[in-house]
Amino acid sequence: MLTLTPEEVAQITDKVRRRAQCDVLRQLGIPFKIRPDGSPVVLRAAMEASLGYAPTEKRQASPSLRVPASIKLLVRQKGKMDQAGR
Repeated sequence: MLTLTPEEVAQITDKVRRRAQCDVLRQLGIPFKIRPDGSPVVLRAAMEASLGYAPTEKRQASPSLRVPASIKLLVRQKGKMDQAGR
């Protein structure tokens, strides 16, 4: 589910009143929005991230080609040797 249920919000905040729930969510640093009826809406991913339970996505490093300066030097020397040998 994308958002926390009202029961889950009450469980996290340990409060029943909407205003008190909003106060606790602010203190915990959990981002939320307030519905027109005054109840807080909390995204599950935002709650997990702010409490440190969000899964960490490991980005795979893109392959990179590194050509050391010594290889370039060897290529230059080989070219000079070919010219000198002729």
